[in-house]
Amino acid sequence: MKTEVLRKREIVGLVEKVKIEGKEVLAKIDTGANRSSIDINLAAELKLGPIIAVRDYTNVHGKTSRVVLKAKLEIKGRKFNGIFNIMDRKRLKYRVLLGDSILKKGKFIIDPLKK
Repeated sequence: MKTEVLRKREIVGLVEKVKIEGKEVLAKIDTGANRSSIDINLAAELKLGPIIAVRDYTNVHGKTSRVVLKAKLEIKGRKFNGIFNIMDRKRLKYRVLLGDSILKKGKFIIDPLKK
């Protein structure tokens, strides 16, 4: 039974091609992050919105408040709505970070060796 369930789940690597509102981008898979994040410039380019919340976040750099919105997301052919916080990711390698909330929603299995 457990093997059948695992066969139905998609395997993703640490970096995956995803579509956000139809635009293909590379996203960093981060099981250590609860929430997902998208670059402010990419969000503007895709005309994402409306804002659904403003949430406080804490990381190694301290506390910040970030705007939160929904976007249509596709990973491995699975489509659903994802919730993203907006931040300036221009100095980071990936414009999108996918956290646990989306990974659990899509019931993905993470394989760090997958390219």
